[in-house]
Amino acid sequence: MKKMMPWIATTLLAITLIVVVVFVFMQSQNKNDNTHTAAAAEEKKLTADEIVEVSSELGQIKTNLADADRIIMVSFSFKLSDKKAKEDFEKIKSITVKPIIIETLADTKAEALSSAKGMKQFNEKLTGLINEALPEPNLKSTSVSDIVIAPM
Repeated sequence: MKKMMPWIATTLLAITLIVVVVFVFMQSQNKNDNTHTAAAAEEKKLTADEIVEVSSELGQIKTNLADADRIIMVSFSFKLSDKKAKEDFEKIKSITVKPIIIETLADTKAEALSSAKGMKQFNEKLTGLINEALPEPNLKSTSVSDIVIAPM
């Protein structure tokens, strides 16, 4: 029994340390989840006036799709991080953003935009491409506000 006592003590110590590490890890995860939840709740609490202050629209764009026999007429709305970002975005949307949209639409097939999932993926792709082209990546989201796909 005397020979087993150090092994038992070592095993109990190891188990205790594992429990402490798991407990600390779980506490840090809860803090991160609460931080993300608070940030998401704060973002959702924008008033209508605040939404208008950080939103921009790009009117109707008419162009061809990747399908040779399809054209698209589409309008977009953009949500930016703050009012200053919106002002900067307004200055360059016709010369920087519109060409990016037209190029992206030229590589997109009509089927990709015919479902909600496809539109969501297109909007996420467009948001990434536009953020790459902006001096400061302040674009939070892109949304299709109006769309018509028609045969030529």
